[in-house]
Amino acid sequence: MIIVPSSQIAGKKIVETLGLVKGNTIRATHLGFDFMAVLKNIFGGEICEYTKLMAEAREQSLDRMAAMAEGLGANAIVDVQFSTSYIMGNAAEILVYGTAVRVE
Repeated sequence: MIIVPSSQIAGKKIVETLGLVKGNTIRATHLGFDFMAVLKNIFGGEICEYTKLMAEAREQSLDRMAAMAEGLGANAIVDVQFSTSYIMGNAAEILVYGTAVRVE
């Protein structure tokens, strides 16, 4: 599956547009992450636990979007964008969406 943020894929021709596809996940932190975040906030530095959590959430969202596209018969997704939303105290949603297409 080819996944790109642009509306075209170099060297490929879009022969069919199959529609909007999306994938999302909502992730919450836990007390251990929050404790480490407080310490990092005091002393400075990257909060690696949150970085890893968000990277895993992005990958899961991409996988879900790709599965939806494959279900439509697509072999590529163009115009891909990510969105992040605050849900509640310690939870955030990662949403990825794009247009499923068939290329040759």
